[in-house]
Amino acid sequence: MGSDALLTTAVLLVMVAGLVSSRVSPPVGVLGATALLFVLGVIDAGEAFAGFSNPAPLTVAGLYVLAEGIGKTGALSPFLRVVLSQNTDERTSLARLVLPSAAASSFLANTPIVAMLVPEITTWADRRNLSASRLLMPLSFATILGGTLTVIGTSTNLVVSGLLVETGQEPLSMFELTKISLPVATVSMLALLVLAPMLLPERKRPRNIAEEQGRPFTVSMRVLPGGPLDGTRVDEGQLRNLDGVYLAELQRGGGGVIAPVRPDQTVRADDILVFVGQVDLIVDLHTLRGLELSEGDPLLELPEGAEHGFFEAVLGPASPLVGHTLAEMEFRARYQGAVVGIHRSGEALTGKLGEVRMATGDTLLILAGRDFRVRWRDKGDFLLVSRLDSPDLGASAKAPLAGLALLAVVLLPLVGLLNVTRSTVLAAGLLVLSGVLSPREARDAVDMNVVLMIGGAFGLGEAVRKTGLADSIASGILDGLGGFGAVGVIIGLIIATMILTELVTNAAAAALILPTALLVATDLSLDPRILAMTVAVAASSSFLTPIGYQTNTMVYGPGGYRFSDYLRLGVPLSIITVLGLAVMATQLG
Repeated sequence: MGSDALLTTAVLLVMVAGLVSSRVSPPVGVLGATALLFVLGVIDAGEAFAGFSNPAPLTVAGLYVLAEGIGKTGALSPFLRVVLSQNTDERTSLARLVLPSAAASSFLANTPIVAMLVPEITTWADRRNLSASRLLMPLSFATILGGTLTVIGTSTNLVVSGLLVETGQEPLSMFELTKISLPVATVSMLALLVLAPMLLPERKRPRNIAEEQGRPFTVSMRVLPGGPLDGTRVDEGQLRNLDGVYLAELQRGGGGVIAPVRPDQTVRADDILVFVGQVDLIVDLHTLRGLELSEGDPLLELPEGAEHGFFEAVLGPASPLVGHTLAEMEFRARYQGAVVGIHRSGEALTGKLGEVRMATGDTLLILAGRDFRVRWRDKGDFLLVSRLDSPDLGASAKAPLAGLALLAVVLLPLVGLLNVTRSTVLAAGLLVLSGVLSPREARDAVDMNVVLMIGGAFGLGEAVRKTGLADSIASGILDGLGGFGAVGVIIGLIIATMILTELVTNAAAAALILPTALLVATDLSLDPRILAMTVAVAASSSFLTPIGYQTNTMVYGPGGYRFSDYLRLGVPLSIITVLGLAVMATQLG
């Protein structure tokens, strides 16, 4: 192994360590590793940044815009009404949910599909006194399986298609992956329907935990000079008769604390009144005349008459909040919302919320204005933002336009009029020109973290190929597993890809493994495109952890899951995927 291969190995190991420890986000890790390899002279500028001239990042960006148009117009609302309006047994409800979701994710990015469905499913489950944990993980897994069926089903497939183009081959056609992935996805979906009700425990959502714990919330309010409460007694100011809230302490403006507070105690200007109560009741204190939130209070100051709402927000690995505390990030000022609960691994964290260091997968229970979701749903700060009250399932008048754009993306490549990239760009442009999305909405819909990571992943793949590292890995796999025949070697590649996916994300895993897979295909006299597609499906098959794939992270908090819950259902599905892919690759290759 040459010096460049050793340098590449060292950089990749540092990248993996940083991603696993959550010290760096995936886009920073991948782009940083690519840039470092360029600086070290392992790859030149053209090789390092070739991914940004490849069609894959542009196609992914267009698909995000398309998904935003579908979501905004409610084009999937008829499907949601049919799925969620029936009172059926658990397994039937599960089938009615996951099968259409898998089909939809074949043509739409699964991340926005899950984002649209999570609040609907949790509300539906609450109304029927069911546990959403029995539905949300199967939903995520089903959309992952559905995304393997077409080239536009997931960004991983587009990365592999783009890498094939870089090696001088034709890009993957719309349904070329189907011959490998459909049998595997079919068996996996059947296993999902059978095993999920048996293996998944009933977990409580963060909202349910908060309601059952009845966690008190404290707020401090200042008496306004010259206001209606200045100089009045506590009982005269009706500060003792608040529903579900009580006055626990009075802090004098000039010093001193009075507790408990007697009914005949006189309230003066600049006194600080400390109230304690349930969060959904204490928020109404801002309507009391003569009081204002004291400096530094965790509740946000909303204008009189403003409407409040409660939201669940899930932190992804790229969130700027990860690794920091709420106090460090000045959460209230930055997001115009107050965090009233933090849930990790299905449990509510105790202690001072402002001092908790955030981690990937944390779910924040946030009190904010009703427009909080609109303002932050398309930003990288939160992977998922959902309202805790009933969402609107109605479709807008422009839903047919969004549906037409989706049909264009699917049909135009099939009839040979446009390739996938051009049809996707055309559909995204039509959504903006027709007014379905504003230019700003289209821009905000694109997850630039994913796009940048995909662009950077091509540089990593080129470094692995150019330095001979792929040859070394291929030789090691063939020497170690060659005695088990082609099936054994392919199983080794699949397992290595799936492990890397859990560590460094699916796009990076595909980019790192594909050069090796192409060399192995040559040595085993297999069709390189078949083995490339096998890598694509394996890189998307993340079932073992809540952090290996975005949709798994999105349902982690709302489902109240623990880390080990993913192994319950994920291990059987992973075994089915490994064996199924190995059989299909051997038969077709």
